[in-house]
Amino acid sequence: MEIAEEMEIEEKIPTPTRNNFKRFALKNSIQTNFGDDYVFEIVAKDDWTSIAVSLSTNAVKLYSPQTGQYLGDCRGHSSTINKISFAGLSSPHVLYSCSSDSTIRAWDSRSFQQVACISAGPSEEVFSFSFGGSDGNLVAAGCKSQILLWDWRTMKQTACLEESHMEDVTQVHFVPGHQNKLLSASVDGLMCLFDTSGEINDDDHLLSVFNVGTSIGKVGFCGQANDKLWCLIHIETLSVWDWNESRTEANFGDARALASESWTLDQVDYFVDCHYSLEEDQLWVIGGTNAGTFGYFPVNFGSTKRIGSAEAVFQGGHTGVVRSVLPVSSVPGRTNSQGIFGWTGGEDGRMCCWLSDESTNANHSWVSTTLVEKSHKIHRKRHSPY
Repeated sequence: MEIAEEMEIEEKIPTPTRNNFKRFALKNSIQTNFGDDYVFEIVAKDDWTSIAVSLSTNAVKLYSPQTGQYLGDCRGHSSTINKISFAGLSSPHVLYSCSSDSTIRAWDSRSFQQVACISAGPSEEVFSFSFGGSDGNLVAAGCKSQILLWDWRTMKQTACLEESHMEDVTQVHFVPGHQNKLLSASVDGLMCLFDTSGEINDDDHLLSVFNVGTSIGKVGFCGQANDKLWCLIHIETLSVWDWNESRTEANFGDARALASESWTLDQVDYFVDCHYSLEEDQLWVIGGTNAGTFGYFPVNFGSTKRIGSAEAVFQGGHTGVVRSVLPVSSVPGRTNSQGIFGWTGGEDGRMCCWLSDESTNANHSWVSTTLVEKSHKIHRKRHSPY
């Protein structure tokens, strides 16, 4: 079953009023498949005509973000898909994916067919990838204790950085606005910054090393010039760095406790991601509960360092851990002209579309009975390739 089309109106679960946060109601819920599928990641095309969803079945499915209609799927990976992204305006119909099957693949999102593939080699795993370089054709891949780089036009490997990390490289990102700068992060607790111009090697092109101290899960950029770096680690703490100055801006070792204290719901069990708004110059960390509720918590890392009260709360859609949050706007209170905030996916196999409570269509929460009355499953630990 790809989509629950007949929806029954149920009473919306009341949302706590403390802190005057913005509330969101469930517009639509899609069950990605019967069984125990996880939703790993949701990404959108630049024009928002389709969204791609990576699943624990090693497939990528595409949907309409406006209607939730299933469009098709891309199949070919033989192991866990660790990251997906659309190519952008230069090739708007191209979707990229990387996997623990050692490959980075490109797909035509209209025909759902594979159009290109790069292999990192036998017994390798690709945990992350990023496109950058001076002309945008350099692709970097985070693998087992090494970073591989190729020229996407020729499909030829141009470099192997194998001396900077000792364990799996979970993240690689070219710095926005600084396309020759490449950041990597690893289970070894280190983040490394490289200059990828010219002939790339560990000795001459390693610019900085940041010692976080424990296994790194996700990193991203913030600040008006993308000069700040946020880092979420696998024990659910948060730090913010200035990568130009190689210094720590803030370290929230008790991030979960700080977030939990700022709302009346269950304690925050994990962090999903961080989102940054250039317009607001504001960073939020997204925290969730094992029961499926999640919220946006503002992060201040200037002279006053704090994690504030939740500014947006989402409740009543997911029944398990939330793995991906895809907003329409970078500001959590903003919605599009239809009142839609965006889409989320989780370990319950659901994709949920959310409306602002201010929308006239959000007086109730719409959930299909077939989704609500699922048979009970044996509880499994949260799965994370990293």
